[in-house]
Formats: sequence, C-alpha cells, structure tokens
Amino acid sequence: MTQQFDVAILGAGSAGYACALRAAQLGLKVALFDHTPLGGTCLHRGCIPAKAWLQAAKVRSTVAKADAFGIAATLGDTDVPALRRYVDGVIGPLHKGLAGLIASRGITVIEARGTVSPTPEGPGVQAGDAHYRARAVVVATGATPATLGLPVDGERIITSDHSLRLDALPESAIVLGGGVIGVEFASLWTDLGVRVTLIEATDRLLPAEEPAHSSILKAELISRGIDVRLGATLADVRVGDGAVTGAVGGSEVSADVLLVAAGRRPATDSLGLSEAGVRLTESGHIAVDDSLQTSLRGVFAAGDVVAGPQLAHRGYAHGLFLAEWIAQLQGRHPQRPTLPRDADIPRITYSTPQVASVGLTAEQAGTDADVVEYPLAGNGRSRILRAPGVRDSGKVRLVRAAGGAIVGVHLIGEDVGELIAEGALLVGWQATPEDVAGIVHAHPTLGESIAEANWALAGRPLHMHA
Repeated sequence: MTQQFDVAILGAGSAGYACALRAAQLGLKVALFDHTPLGGTCLHRGCIPAKAWLQAAKVRSTVAKADAFGIAATLGDTDVPALRRYVDGVIGPLHKGLAGLIASRGITVIEARGTVSPTPEGPGVQAGDAHYRARAVVVATGATPATLGLPVDGERIITSDHSLRLDALPESAIVLGGGVIGVEFASLWTDLGVRVTLIEATDRLLPAEEPAHSSILKAELISRGIDVRLGATLADVRVGDGAVTGAVGGSEVSADVLLVAAGRRPATDSLGLSEAGVRLTESGHIAVDDSLQTSLRGVFAAGDVVAGPQLAHRGYAHGLFLAEWIAQLQGRHPQRPTLPRDADIPRITYSTPQVASVGLTAEQAGTDADVVEYPLAGNGRSRILRAPGVRDSGKVRLVRAAGGAIVGVHLIGEDVGELIAEGALLVGWQATPEDVAGIVHAHPTLGESIAEANWALAGRPLHMHA
C-alpha cells in the first residue's frame, strides 16, 4: 500500500531536518528519507567535528604559549584517540537530541536512500521496493567532497571526511585548496604540530572575502610556519615510498598525506532527477526559481544542492522557508515567507585568525561606498586574548552605501566569528550608523570594535583618529 504524505524530504542534513521539523510544527504529515544518520554532513562529517578539532588545536596552541601569560605548563604529545573521543562526545548528544526532536514531532523517518519518482497524480519518492506519494518533495541531499580527479585512497590522498577520522596525525601534509576547508585544516594541523604546505590556484586565500583581509590571513599563516603557495597548481601527483609527491611550478613537494580541499560538489547523482524532469545546471546543482521550485511541479530543492554558499545555516534557512511555503500552498500557513538573500547570510572561517563576513565587500558596494576599518590593536579585549608581544593584525571593516545603510561587515582576528551575528543584524535590517550609534556595548568586549567603526561612519569617532 502506497503511503501518502504532505511533504517528503530527501536528506536529513541541515536543510532537510530543519524543513521536516518546521513542516511538522505547522501540522503537515512529513516523511524524511536518508540512509545515513540524522544530522547529515554538518553534524557527522563537517561543521561540528571540524570545529571540535579546531578547538582542540586551539587548546594546544594556548598551552604552548602559556609561559607568556605567566603560567608554567609543559606541552606533551597529541593523543589522537583521546581527541577523537572528545569530538565524538560533542557529536553524540547532539545526534541524540536531534533524533528525539524528530520523534517528538511525529516525523516518519525512512532509513533508506530515496529517489524522485513522479506519478501522473503528482510527486513521489521511491525507496527500495516501496513507493511513497507526497503532495510536495524537497531534495536536500547536500554535497560531497570534490576530488579533482585525484586518486583518493583514504590513506595518502584524502578528503576532509577522512581527515576527521584519522587515527594518527601525519608529520607533514599538503593541503590543496585555499578556501574555507583548506585554510581551516592548514590552521588546525599546524597548531597540532603538522608541517603544512598550502596550495591555492588563485592569487589569494578565501577568494570570496575582502582582499585586504585575505592578505592579513596569508601573513599570519606564514608567520606560524605554513608554506603558502598562491597562484599555483599541483601536478604529477604520485604515491610511493610512504609519501605523496607532486610538482608545484618548477619545484617538487612531498608529504605524508595530501588533503584535497578544493570545495564540495552537489550530491545530485542517482536521485532520478533528470529522468523525472528536474533540470540540473552544468555544475550539477538543481536549477530553481526564487521560491526554490524546480522545473518539476511540486518538487523543491534546498541547501547545498542549490548553487550558492555551502553553509549549514543557509540550509536551515532554506529548509524553514520551504516548510512555510509548502504549508502556505497547502492552506496551512497564513503568510508567504521570505527567502533570505545569499548576500545576507554570514560566513565564518574558523582558522587562526578567524575571518567572518556578511553582505557586500567594498568593491561590490561600488566606488561611492563609505568604508571604515577599525584595528583590533586598539581593542582592550583583543589585546587580552593575544599573548604578550604578539602583534595584533585584526581588523573590523564596515561598508556603507553612500549616505545610507550598512551593506557589509568584514572581520578578521581572534574569535571575531562571535561578532558576526551583530553584523548580520546590521546588514539584514539595513541599519544606518546613525541608527545604532546610541547602542551601548559592554566593556571590555570585542563587540566594542563594531561600535567604534559605527561611530566613525556616523562622523563621531571615539578611539580612532578623525
């Protein structure tokens, strides 16, 4: 007997489970299909474990600098099995809590890979030998690591998935890709004592960020011992004699492992999409309109399968939007929701230093934009966080449309990722510096740096030269 649902969701990652939870909250009958654990890449193979590794690396780095703070400490070896137990201890309760939420909302979880299988009556999903009818189908299957055609073996040539499950740290590593994933792994491995060569094909790290901040990041990584090579490609990759070797320009590089960190590709293969009439782009993303509707009526897409920033919180936003939009189409929600613009979605690179941004860069805002940059060297909290004698190169940059609203917030420095929520509010609410100049920020905090930049944009700088 074919089961009928109001919405069937393929993928239980950030976009999929957020859509399922909100749709069930709105009274829809929901089926959630995934052959992997609830939480998807973000919880099990991405955001959460990667940031836990980064935190462990930060602890080691802090211990290494303890003497500078007047604390006697001895730095021992990194116990990778113990580190992994810490990481798993972070993931486990989150997974259990999510499973409890899903169950409490009455969502039907089908532990199988679903494919789009439309019928003359409307959308449907095939999972194994069973067929399920749904008034709407959401494809939210996420993304997988791009391999650039390299022979990934999980031992010498690896992806980020393998990196998070290492039993022992390599002594040396080549990281191929200077985007978020590559920079984060280069940073954490260096803090854990690994010798790293970071190779990026473009002329700067984090190409989506402010060029000046990319330059600061490059200098900071080099100062920590990372061999950064920009405008370079890796060729003639080969494995032998317990190492990976390749050619970069006119020289040869060799290391214990090669991490392919050149981004992720949409997981849209083998879902029956093209056969069902769902149009894909040349990059393999699902083509959608401004309501995330695909070319097949009743079938929608969310998260990393839709071209744009590959961020878990973008997936949440897509999932929540679709739950409310589908509910409205089915007469279960009174208002049409608004889909957040990609430009209004904040992003963070959790390297040392951190890089965070939301909105437009100065170049994107145009030549008539007003730009203010406040140096974190003048911020009390930032100085407290840095070891004595270590130069603080952090910056807070605000970009304002000429005489109008703040359209971009760009940060680099220690722990600046915690400031980006305020940046998202400023950009998302189209605030002007005058609107927020009277808001009092606690002292001493990193948040004061945003207040200082706002005051400067409003024509009333305090701890900055006019």
